[in-house]
Amino acid sequence: MATPTHSELQEPMASQQPESPWPRSRPSASATHAALATVLAIALCGCSSWSPTTPPVPDIAVPAAWSGSNASVLPATSLAQWWQRFNDPLLSSLVTQALQANTSIQSARAALQQSRALRDVKGAALLPGVAGSASAQRSKSGEQDASNSFRVGLDASWEIDVFGGNRSALSAAEADTQAAAATLADTQVSVAAEVALAYLQLRGQQARLQIARDNLTSQHETLQITDWRAQAGLITSLEVEQARAASEQTGAQIPALETSIATSRHSLAVLTGQPPAALELLLTPAQPVPHAAPDLALSIPAQTLRQRADVRAAEHRISAALARVSAADAARFPGFSIGGSLGLNALTLGTLTNSASVVSALMGSVSIPLFDGGAARAQVQAQEAALEQARAGYQAVVLTALKDVEDALVALAGDRTRWGHLQNAATAAANAALLAQNRYSSGLIDFQTVLQTQRTLLTAQDSVASASTDISTDHVRLYKALGGGWN
Repeated sequence: MATPTHSELQEPMASQQPESPWPRSRPSASATHAALATVLAIALCGCSSWSPTTPPVPDIAVPAAWSGSNASVLPATSLAQWWQRFNDPLLSSLVTQALQANTSIQSARAALQQSRALRDVKGAALLPGVAGSASAQRSKSGEQDASNSFRVGLDASWEIDVFGGNRSALSAAEADTQAAAATLADTQVSVAAEVALAYLQLRGQQARLQIARDNLTSQHETLQITDWRAQAGLITSLEVEQARAASEQTGAQIPALETSIATSRHSLAVLTGQPPAALELLLTPAQPVPHAAPDLALSIPAQTLRQRADVRAAEHRISAALARVSAADAARFPGFSIGGSLGLNALTLGTLTNSASVVSALMGSVSIPLFDGGAARAQVQAQEAALEQARAGYQAVVLTALKDVEDALVALAGDRTRWGHLQNAATAAANAALLAQNRYSSGLIDFQTVLQTQRTLLTAQDSVASASTDISTDHVRLYKALGGGWN
């Protein structure tokens, strides 16, 4: 940048000054200005503009397809309201209420509003600032009469953004606002998934509770038969105590399941912004575990990454960090500002409006960073390090997003296969328990066989209920991993 010197402008005025009493060895004004110009040129040459040496967004190898899915890749199914795919009105109502009243979402909304306000503050720095003032003063000095002074006026100032520091700060604030909006969306995705998971767990626990109660009823009947046979002298008290132990063990599972059900109800209430016991009457009646529609069209990995709010938030954080590096670099250059004032100044209120009382001033200034001990350069380096942190964070978010989808697909496929086997096992266990009960009543088998078949039946039925719940929760995790839950 060429820096104009002032020696030519100042030399005629210097020639009119009287003879200096100082020795001739003193530098002239022209030499002084030339020296200042040299210092300014050196300072400007030392301000090298920063430019990124690597692309702002890291280049990550994204696979062309998902390895854990056999589904055909079609245009992605709309997952903005994926919870409706479960066809459960109560679940949809709870998710809708949570999106409106959840405290985490409210906090994210407030953070977005704060970010927008801070962006407006940075935008205002690009415009001139105007302030109004008024004053009245009465003063007295020594034996002189007191005098008054009245003043009203406007003061204006404007920092000229020659090197783009303020514009870069505004760009950083705008990127922060976009990141806050994406963070709000990511919070909505997380809260919707948490509500669905808690609701599905609740329904699964209710199903397991009903299975435990049905098996307990069957074991009580077996205990009664065993007691009758012992009274008839057909068996010893050993079988009676074994039957009683089995029924008590099954009965011990019921309070634990009831506790888990109550805990899930409390979690759902808090997630929807209500006191823990608010949903007790609504959720106490047991309902089957809802299952999602199987016709899900998966998007390709690259499209999934564009759909995920956390990936977008990470991209905006990189943009914000990049703009802050530019702002820190611009702070190493000179700053230019223009200021002025226009007002009325008079000794009395009556003469304040006379044209003779008009006072005006105009001023321009430049601030040149000459030596700061390396603080400005260190600030640039700090922002460059923050940029690298944002880039690494983006890579972590992208890799985690890909892992989430792959994990959800593998879990869903595995749980579907497991559920099929467990269903067959439960059917066989039910038949075996019925046959054992009938044969024991006829005295054809011993009681150990009855106990073993009842335990197997309870375990198999409980596993089927758990696997059925896992399939539904796998769908929720898959919808979340695909970026569903926000527009």
